[in-house]
Amino acid sequence: MQGDVLCLSHLRWGFVYQRPNHLMSRCAQDHRVFFVEEPLHEATATPHLTLEQVKPNLHVVVPRLPHGTSSYESERLQRDLLDRLVRDAKVRSPLLWLYTPMALGFARHLRPSLTVYDCMDELSGFHGAPPLLRERERELFEVADLVFTGGLSLYEAKRMHHPRVHAFPSSVDAAHFSKARTRITKEPADQRSIPHPRLGFFGVIDERMDLDLLEKTARARPAYHFVIVGPIAKIDPACLPRLSNIHYLGPKKYDELPAYLAGWDVATMPFALNEATRYISPTKTLEYLAAGKPVVSTPIHDVVRPYGEEGLVRIARTAGELVRELDAALAERDTAAFASRRASCDAWVARTSWDRTWTHMRSLIREALQRRGDDKTETQETPCSTI
Repeated sequence: MQGDVLCLSHLRWGFVYQRPNHLMSRCAQDHRVFFVEEPLHEATATPHLTLEQVKPNLHVVVPRLPHGTSSYESERLQRDLLDRLVRDAKVRSPLLWLYTPMALGFARHLRPSLTVYDCMDELSGFHGAPPLLRERERELFEVADLVFTGGLSLYEAKRMHHPRVHAFPSSVDAAHFSKARTRITKEPADQRSIPHPRLGFFGVIDERMDLDLLEKTARARPAYHFVIVGPIAKIDPACLPRLSNIHYLGPKKYDELPAYLAGWDVATMPFALNEATRYISPTKTLEYLAAGKPVVSTPIHDVVRPYGEEGLVRIARTAGELVRELDAALAERDTAAFASRRASCDAWVARTSWDRTWTHMRSLIREALQRRGDDKTETQETPCSTI
């Protein structure tokens, strides 16, 4: 694998540190990476790009367009700005890495050395998904050399659409989250005064969270305190349940998460069961387990299989079941049963890492580049019958 990487993403680099951040940070150890975000529409008369080097070799690129720019004009301007980036940065035959099929609207004209579609979510299931998204994804399947999926359920949904689909479920930086197992000398100030037991969640608070389930559970156990860490997105903050034992602490930096985790008694994943969560593979599952915390989740497919089936995560569908599993998780602490469960979790976590995931992906990319090279050689050596 040689050359630069153009990564086109619907997610912003600084929003929540997740799959694209982990993978592109590792990619940037050997290649220049240009992480191109969706455009910002602002009070500017001249469309332009801003570049920020966030790590060695890794540049975050933000297209900035005038307010009121139409969708059609936005794609045209993004294409022009992308061409300018390629020209000014002297990018040649880059590897094109897409997180959203919608990027084809301004990138289909490129001639990359390889096209990778890292399908981390079923974006068409999210509220406000563009009507064109499914059509663009069909087009992307036609041009992509490799398709990676963010979980097993998503792999099963996509594998019939492309000859080279590979499942890469969410992984973990175990060393980072295992810091939560050590005694934190100074607990975060906004969590310090919250009583125990604490039931924690970190992540984006959006349509994927079952707010009704959270409220019912909090009402059923007023002595339990629910700590919710993360940004609110695409939902009205006014719809959040407001009870004295639910604490919204807002977004935190990735480096801060172990300190919050360290102060929790149980980690939770109160996801709703809807189109937006049908294919998700929550990164936080392994992060919670690496932190050594008991985990209780609603029955998300890629959590039940394998973590629920292996007894690593407790599964609850209703508020009554969630209360029961939270009670059981709290009662199990400091017992031989908990020690045994945690040992099983540690063995599972030890089998995966973002480093291993990237190494496997890079191997598949090299094989695909080799196939492309062989195909070009064959084309050059074998006359085309239509000429």
